[in-house]
Amino acid sequence: MDGGPRGWQSWRDIRQKGNRVSLTVDINDLTQRLRAPAPGRRIVAIAGAPGSGKSTTAEALVEALNRDAPGQAAVVAMDGFHFDDAVLIARGRRPWKGAPDTFDVGGLRALLARLRANDEAEVAVPVFDRAIEIARAAAAIIPQSVRVIVAEGNYMLLDQAPWRDLHPLFDLTVMVDVSEDVLRDRLRARWVHFGLSPTEIIQKLEDNDLPNGRFVRARSAAPDLLLRQD
Repeated sequence: MDGGPRGWQSWRDIRQKGNRVSLTVDINDLTQRLRAPAPGRRIVAIAGAPGSGKSTTAEALVEALNRDAPGQAAVVAMDGFHFDDAVLIARGRRPWKGAPDTFDVGGLRALLARLRANDEAEVAVPVFDRAIEIARAAAAIIPQSVRVIVAEGNYMLLDQAPWRDLHPLFDLTVMVDVSEDVLRDRLRARWVHFGLSPTEIIQKLEDNDLPNGRFVRARSAAPDLLLRQD
């Protein structure tokens, strides 16, 4: 990651951007906000560093909403738009898979625009299979009846091109906030689970995941809500 900060900053120290201060909430507060009736379909963006708990939060939120009314909420993950390894190898970027420039941001924006328009009976979305490190096209279907889309990913709130082009499509934005120590432990456990060697895990953590996390914290637009997940 080029240009990112070297140290881990408290989000409390960096969340005042453009004179906006984010409101701190927990998962129950967030769920209650989305239970409130609203016209049309809403898209909620959940961002955060690798290992911060974005996916877990998104899944828990959708599960809670669907307990109230089955089928009213669905997840769309940024990871479905990873460039294929063949593309990354050709560009010399395979060791940095997961950095902002290793995603098809235009494809993600086009999908979110389709979901916001909600003028199709259903929309097929890609899903990233972490076990094989490949995004599977059209692996999930979102029907027109879904009223809450939870769009999750590290860079959803990144305040630079082309990522900032996503922001007008969001009705609510959330940043998941955890300490670097917690992130390091979670990420190490993740890569152990997937069978990486100690050397590979160090490379993943120090050259990719943690620098990406610092970049997310320093370069994201201020969210509407801050969700603590330590």
